[in-house]
Amino acid sequence: MGTAETEKQQLVIRSRIITYGNAATETLTESIRDEIETMWNEPDTWVTIGDYLYRVVFRISAAYQPVLSDIDIYQNLDPVNNYFRIEEFAHGNISFVDGLGCNSGYFKLENLYQGSTTAAHEYGHSLGLDHPELLDIRGKGVPGIMYPRGTLVDPPFQYEPDKPAGTKGGTLHPRYRRVREEDILRLKLPRLEFENGIALLGEFSNIWHPNHAEIENIDYLA
Repeated sequence: MGTAETEKQQLVIRSRIITYGNAATETLTESIRDEIETMWNEPDTWVTIGDYLYRVVFRISAAYQPVLSDIDIYQNLDPVNNYFRIEEFAHGNISFVDGLGCNSGYFKLENLYQGSTTAAHEYGHSLGLDHPELLDIRGKGVPGIMYPRGTLVDPPFQYEPDKPAGTKGGTLHPRYRRVREEDILRLKLPRLEFENGIALLGEFSNIWHPNHAEIENIDYLA
């Protein structure tokens, strides 16, 4: 989730990544911030809104808040804030957000290694993007950021290039995903409702997550 604001010839998307949980650190939080901002700015995309052409610029800030409480999240009214718990263990063994176009989620530490693209992928969900319907993109080159694990890709983009497609090691390695212009265009930024030059991108979910290691199961993951 974030805000979109017109500034001269730029359409600035602002989001703040706020982390909490036992595995969250200042260093990791900055790494997440940098990955999201760097990858989402790579396409250098321009969009037309009304009679004007704007360059889309993502400005991502971040804050590590180890003592963040559930009330802090539930009462949040700032659309820039996005809350992610980070732990070593996650039910389902995956990182996730709480829906398309939301502002909260849960990251599994193992998924956040340098260059994993997990944070940039989940950020796309937070802005409202779903996984593409077609998950066999062999012959189409570099996979876009929203393709999930298990996608069939050209051999250079697999976990193991010499493995047959669809077998163990023969599917998308997330580190090869990149944000492309088509991902930015799928946000449909020209359709946003601007008031005084500012629009909301996404909606509040404001969900505080418990540590999965301390509970046996979680119904909302079913």
